[in-house]
Amino acid sequence: MDLVHLSQGLQQDVVTVVFLNVLLQQLGLPVPAVPTLLLAGSLAAAPGHLGKVLAAAVLASVIADWVWYQAGKLFGYRVLAGLCKLSINPASCVSQTEARFIRWGVSSLVVAKFIPGFSTVAPPIAGAMRMNRVGFLLAAGAGAALWAGLALVAGWLLKDAVRVVIAVLDQNTGTAVAVLLLLAGTWVAWKLRQKYRFRQLGDIPHITPAELLAAMQTDQRPLVLDLRGATMVAETGLIEGARAAEHGALQVAVQDWPKEMPIVTICACPEDAGAIQAARELLGNGYLSVRPLRGGYEAWLIALGRRPQPSSVAESTYA
Repeated sequence: MDLVHLSQGLQQDVVTVVFLNVLLQQLGLPVPAVPTLLLAGSLAAAPGHLGKVLAAAVLASVIADWVWYQAGKLFGYRVLAGLCKLSINPASCVSQTEARFIRWGVSSLVVAKFIPGFSTVAPPIAGAMRMNRVGFLLAAGAGAALWAGLALVAGWLLKDAVRVVIAVLDQNTGTAVAVLLLLAGTWVAWKLRQKYRFRQLGDIPHITPAELLAAMQTDQRPLVLDLRGATMVAETGLIEGARAAEHGALQVAVQDWPKEMPIVTICACPEDAGAIQAARELLGNGYLSVRPLRGGYEAWLIALGRRPQPSSVAESTYA
């Protein structure tokens, strides 16, 4: 492969290449965009040409974000559940993303591109929370401009260094490919190991919805902790007889509960991840009987004879 000729070819149609690269990456495909932006910045002939590339990158990013926004608006937390199944730690995927929106508001979209894992998950949760469309597009555009602009300017300022790197890689293509394959293999192995460790942590006794219903009719009914996000709780209401809880403040939720009494944790996340995480934390803090609900909130609704519905969050404070 002649990387010098490749870079020359990229220069001839850099706007299209950048647009497609950023679009695919922001839609969730494992296609790195920052290296392309750095190379595109180094190849720009003039600041005006750099502006065209930036416009293409911002447009592609906003289109992808809009697609995810609409998916979140139509299907709510089911879209997030699907995305978070790909996460190493699904326990934090939905809850932390929603917490960022509640804490940072619209500005969370401006910094989303710089937070690994947040860039793809942020737009659908904005849709699920019914963020105002105009505010969403403005924030998404500002974030994309900041993210892509920094990469392009860095490439422009370091153009001589980038060209030297391209020349070195062109002379040592075989070695470069081998190193890249090694790094990619190491990264994949690390991801799989982390996923395996997470599944091991999930090996904890659960309680079924039927068992929980029966336990709630006894004199020693368990404390039920509803760990769903604030937006979902506002939409559907708190689980009857349960207490709202947050992952970062579990001790506050159970501070008046005897450690020998049973506790059940419920979430609306993939693989009951949030409920498992909370149960393990409470067990580690000395509580003797803590079990996550198998199947989470949807299983609980089914046990009550209700049909789970896609999220239909009312217009929120972001409107």
